[in-house]
Amino acid sequence: MALNAMLFLKWKRGSSASAVNLPLLLPLFILALVSERYMLVSGLNYTKYRQVGSLRLARIQKHLNKINKPPVLTIESPDGDIIDCVHKKKQPALDHPLLKNHKIQRVLPEMPKVTRKRKEEGVEVEWSWNINGSRGGGGKLQQMWHQKGQRCPKGTVPIRRSTVHDVLRAKSLYDFGKKRRSSLPLARRVDAPDVVSGNGHEHAIAYTGASQDVYGARATINVWDPTIEVVSEFSLSQIWVLSGSFDGTDLNSIEAGWQVSPELYGDSRPRLFTYWTSDSYQATGCYNLLCAGFIQTNSRIAIGAAISPISSLGGSQFDITILIWKDPKLGNWWMGFGDNMLVGYWPAELFTHLAERATMVEWGGEVVNSRANGKHTSTQMGSGHFAEEGFGRASYFRNLEIVDSDNSLSSAGDISTLAENTNCYNIKSSYNNQWGTHFYYGGPGNNPLCP
Repeated sequence: MALNAMLFLKWKRGSSASAVNLPLLLPLFILALVSERYMLVSGLNYTKYRQVGSLRLARIQKHLNKINKPPVLTIESPDGDIIDCVHKKKQPALDHPLLKNHKIQRVLPEMPKVTRKRKEEGVEVEWSWNINGSRGGGGKLQQMWHQKGQRCPKGTVPIRRSTVHDVLRAKSLYDFGKKRRSSLPLARRVDAPDVVSGNGHEHAIAYTGASQDVYGARATINVWDPTIEVVSEFSLSQIWVLSGSFDGTDLNSIEAGWQVSPELYGDSRPRLFTYWTSDSYQATGCYNLLCAGFIQTNSRIAIGAAISPISSLGGSQFDITILIWKDPKLGNWWMGFGDNMLVGYWPAELFTHLAERATMVEWGGEVVNSRANGKHTSTQMGSGHFAEEGFGRASYFRNLEIVDSDNSLSSAGDISTLAENTNCYNIKSSYNNQWGTHFYYGGPGNNPLCP
């Protein structure tokens, strides 16, 4: 009888509790699982019934016990997130079989050298922020869990706690925290890779030439809160560092940026995220710290947590700077945020091709177009406005740079651009002394020219 026990969850807009009808056999177990606060997405209807078998529920809880490590301190964010401060030696990354004997890197990585001083005078950003302060107007990074003034203790790392509801929003437990990939190839130019092909993903990207030896990349990206039409869709803006074949099963990718993903996070807030894969998004890798792999070293940045403030149309523009590079000392791929704030690293052991170097970098936006209503999605990319609308209305990436074999940063001068459907989302690149190589990108999705 217990094997056939079913849990009925009714999710109500604006409610922080779930109505539960369950057998008497598992009351304490079930009630503990469904007591998590459920964050809703503005404008999306989450009101529905879900049937969850007790065996599936047990599998979900087993998985959550694996990734939600025992905290030293717990912080409740105003947006409903629970941030667990976990001892850095107990974080999920170290559960990876390839990292069984890995020692967390204690020696600081060698930061890339700047070969040309960037001119910041005249930058049109009214406000720009990062963890160490700002360039534009004195703004300062606020992840929402910082707002009560609490911080994780030294020696711990902040990890956003995953809940049963987070998993239930995913297609399956296997798909939780992963990008989906289809075997159907997308028609595209050979030299313009689509890193997630054929399953409704659309892009507006700039990219370096194929087979170019690259050891990292940096860019500054302004942050928006694009609207999402369907819960299973997302909109993101990120850097890809790539190596391997785009039409095979050995593509290695390291990714970081900001994203809005109702399915993954349960709301419509822009969040800092990372991703990695070593087999073309098939079995390896995940978002953030939702599987073993990425090793976090920073106690102030929670990957997957909401970021604020955000840019506004015709108003202040808030941006973040992200750097991904290969440490020439030990070979690990590090992530920097803002002005040289180290977040953590992807150990070289995780990769095949990227264990040596990257061969391509991409910068830009990506959305999922599920055509749920038989027409192109109205999920926005970036600000939801086309590139030609320019500063204050369109999204941008500025100061695109790459890291060379000498561990030096230089402007990414020779780039190409790609957008699969320019009537839905587009991109326009340029160069000037203040922003170096840069581009505007984005769009509204569905419109009369994008049916």
